[in-house]
Amino acid sequence: MGRTKRRQILIALGLVMFMGIAVYLRLWTIDYRISSNDSELLRREFDLANREAMDESAEWRRRYDLEAEKAAKCSRELEEIKKSRGATTKVSAVLNRNMEMLQKENMDLLERVESLKQELEAEKLKCSMRHM
Repeated sequence: MGRTKRRQILIALGLVMFMGIAVYLRLWTIDYRISSNDSELLRREFDLANREAMDESAEWRRRYDLEAEKAAKCSRELEEIKKSRGATTKVSAVLNRNMEMLQKENMDLLERVESLKQELEAEKLKCSMRHM
């Protein structure tokens, strides 16, 4: 009697395991079909997102280049003023005032370039997080 009960339990366990494996394989094939159909869609979406990120990156780079160019122009003007300084007291005072204004504008532009750098990095990070 003990052997018969043990045999029935083993047969029932084997049957349950077989049914579990069959259900798992069925779910796996359904998931595989869905995944293979979605892979092309996902690839197209990724390509689109990648192109958008590149466009946005190019826009931020253009902004950065413009601000860097402005800062370089101000620096050149400041150097020219420093070189041409010293004609008369009146001219010197005007030049000093212009130099101070250019220095202030230069500092403002450098701060703007730095903030654009930080915004660019933040956007790059945001884009990379979107792709994950």
